[in-house]
Amino acid sequence: MKNLYSLPADGAEFESFCGGNLNGEHESCVDVGSIPGTASVFVLRDSKPEGAGLELRFTEGELNDFAIGWAKKQGLAL
Repeated sequence: MKNLYSLPADGAEFESFCGGNLNGEHESCVDVGSIPGTASVFVLRDSKPEGAGLELRFTEGELNDFAIGWAKKQGLAL
């Protein structure tokens, strides 16, 4: 598998998933975007200022495994 961090993320369009805070300018969000030119590689970043510039990268399969595992552990319905 190719090193996901070697792929440029320039031009990625992010969607924000927010919650757990007081809304407004200090809302806690996780931004997720597909890396352009890839079929299924994603970059995740933190919206808070102290997380600026930090990111994690995952394949679609890895993200799906995480989401399903997290939902099950928390007792959430999919």
